[in-house]
Amino acid sequence: METLTTDTNTDQSTDVRLKALLAELTLEDKVQLLTGRDFWTTWPLEKIGLRRMLFSDGPTGVRGEVWDEREPSMNFPSAAAISSSWDPAIADRLGAASAVEARRKGVDVVLGPTINLHRSPLGGRHFEAFSEDPVLTAELAAAYVAGVQRNGVGATPKHYIANDSETDRFTVDVKVGDRPLRELYLLAFEKAIVESKAWLVMSAYNSINGATATENDLLETPLNSEWGFDGVVISDWTAVRSLESANASQDLAMPGPDGPWGEALVVAVKAGRVPESAVDRKVLRILQLAARVGALEGFEPVAAEPADREDPTAFAREASAAGTVMVKNDGVLPLDPASVKKVAVIGHNARYARAQGGGSATVVPEKVITPLDGIREAFGADNVTYSVGAVVQEGISELPLEQLTNPATGTPGLRVRFLDSNGNELFAEDRRSTALVWFGGDAPIAASSMVQFHTFFTPEETGPVNLGFSTVGHGRIFVDGILAREATIEATGTDLGAAFLAPPSASVQVQATAGVPLEVRIELDTHDREGALSNALAVTIGIEADDADPDALIRDAVEAARAAEAAVVVVGTNSRVESEGYDRTSLALPGLQDRLVHAVAAANPRTIVIVNSGSPVLLPWREEVAATLIGYFGGQEFGHALTDILTGASEPGGRLPTTWPATQEDVPVINVTPAPDGTLTYDEGIHIGYRAWLKAGTEPAYEFGYGLGYTGWTLDKADAPAHAGPGAVVPLTVTLTNTGTRPGKNVVQVYAEKPGSAVDRPVRWLVASAPVWAGPGETATAALEVPTRLLAYWDNGWTYEPGTYTLRIGTSVTNVPLETALTLSAADQKDAA
Repeated sequence: METLTTDTNTDQSTDVRLKALLAELTLEDKVQLLTGRDFWTTWPLEKIGLRRMLFSDGPTGVRGEVWDEREPSMNFPSAAAISSSWDPAIADRLGAASAVEARRKGVDVVLGPTINLHRSPLGGRHFEAFSEDPVLTAELAAAYVAGVQRNGVGATPKHYIANDSETDRFTVDVKVGDRPLRELYLLAFEKAIVESKAWLVMSAYNSINGATATENDLLETPLNSEWGFDGVVISDWTAVRSLESANASQDLAMPGPDGPWGEALVVAVKAGRVPESAVDRKVLRILQLAARVGALEGFEPVAAEPADREDPTAFAREASAAGTVMVKNDGVLPLDPASVKKVAVIGHNARYARAQGGGSATVVPEKVITPLDGIREAFGADNVTYSVGAVVQEGISELPLEQLTNPATGTPGLRVRFLDSNGNELFAEDRRSTALVWFGGDAPIAASSMVQFHTFFTPEETGPVNLGFSTVGHGRIFVDGILAREATIEATGTDLGAAFLAPPSASVQVQATAGVPLEVRIELDTHDREGALSNALAVTIGIEADDADPDALIRDAVEAARAAEAAVVVVGTNSRVESEGYDRTSLALPGLQDRLVHAVAAANPRTIVIVNSGSPVLLPWREEVAATLIGYFGGQEFGHALTDILTGASEPGGRLPTTWPATQEDVPVINVTPAPDGTLTYDEGIHIGYRAWLKAGTEPAYEFGYGLGYTGWTLDKADAPAHAGPGAVVPLTVTLTNTGTRPGKNVVQVYAEKPGSAVDRPVRWLVASAPVWAGPGETATAALEVPTRLLAYWDNGWTYEPGTYTLRIGTSVTNVPLETALTLSAADQKDAA
């Protein structure tokens, strides 16, 4: 068989060969290829040399085919942290590293990046998306896609389109005008398609202007007809709900093997209700994807093995530091470990840090370095105290591996057994975590009647503990052979994903003695499971936090802070606050964390706060503390990266990609709840994020683009041509000087304004940016490009308004000390594409 090379732009000979393979297929063969084989894979077809393709969730790592701590994954920083670097090179490296992880796990396609916009800060999945700005989002998304695909793995920009919140995400109908649709939400996707040539795009659950995403004309225009997309439109899982979607430019329905197409589509084609040419186009795209990733015999993949590799742990640490934003520093930072001999570390998230958000993007890392771990390592364990201060956890937290003994093996962990209705063992495995999820794999969930979890738990402290489990269903807790609690846990809400991955819990108080093992056995009935997740299971066994005396927790933290030279308080959210499947209702930190920070700051003037949240939270104590770092969900090297910044080993490299409000009432665009008729109207038009803040004239806590470093800068000069035409790319150079005594990073940001515009415009909007590094006293030059397309507005085509635009250059949306005028010519004012 002749081997043909397959690059991103399929050549004519490859196209001919793919069509020849298509001709070998029956209608039934072709239709089968259009629905997944199971939860994560596509159908193989031996007669044409097609193997299965494996998909995996991937925005912050690549989980692989199974959700299993015995096959750990790298946990990179969340997209919000990556975007805070404002550095496409970091996003590109993340993509390349993700592809290396994918190939290590046999994965062909990474289901990311998520590039929906931060329209409202209440959006529950914002940690997984980049920014409130479409241009910054587009730059980073395109870089990520390029990095993934350069290493021979498919990337999947998602969720197309206007899936910017989670409430009623399966049924909501987003009403959005043409201008915001084109100038904001589609613009965020465009560069990843047009320039990075993404091999897939994922269609969303929601409807847009009356038509579900999987049946929407937007799948054809602009995606195919204007942007030249030649890849596979894969559905979000279960988003294809009708036979009618086969007439749209929707190519692959996941998961399988069931779905609305299948035999019904065969019948519809034979009856003439769906043209066979529509099926053929879909199949050709799937075969082309297979050729690109190396799943089709006779075609050379884009990269048989990833060529672009680096140490993933070192990169995770670097990326987390690059995306950490310092929003305040009165001079307390950096700390010198040689001179600071006593540090009080305070906060639930200091010890139990959130390295990632909740939901389908979850990966299972081998180890997470917490802020407490990092600080103890840098300052010496004997010089560091720890106080919980305030409980953040809601629900069950898994049991530490080092406190578990598997009764079957004597090694750390637990025994899991799947039993039939007679108590006979169908399947058993030894696990090393009590937070367990089965999606696929060998476990016979649907065939079993009960699952049994068995371990010996050795407490570290004496006293009462709330031992329990979280899942959906009926279960029993046995302690030392005695039934301690029996409960039925019902799902809350209507979102299937949230009910599965973030279920309620049941617990019982048990008296524990330090060092004395407790035999723990949990039994969960599985015989009555039904629906889409009947062969999937998620359960966490562990302990509910003890919040019986919150005042005592704060008192202990205050005493520790008063006795220390510096206090580091880590505040943050929990998995019940930020996760796929539901939006937030409040921007306040959960629990008594604000009260804790107020108290600690009053006790120690050298109080440093680290914010461990994936998206904006309110910081009512921000003027009382000495320094504040926003670390987001920093990945498995979070603790090391934070300590690098605290000690000055690394520069806090981040700048805010999203506005942080002072109060929730100030937020100009906040609604994420559909009306009773199921519609969610984007009535703010083109004014979201900082655009809406500028229009409202309200001052946030921290503006878009803001961030501090450990050195000072001056912006010296900006140079650009005075005139340009429609469709041109305007070169712009900015010189700036590091006026401090140490190396540093800054981010040059370019915003456009159109005073006296004939149409509604933002006060100013981002058109270019670039990270810049310079040594002490050094002058650097940033070379940027401003596409005049970003000055156009949509009116049945891109319309270029002639006249003078002001380009403002600075380091945040409101700190723009330099400016230059650009006159746009009147020729060729309309560009349909």
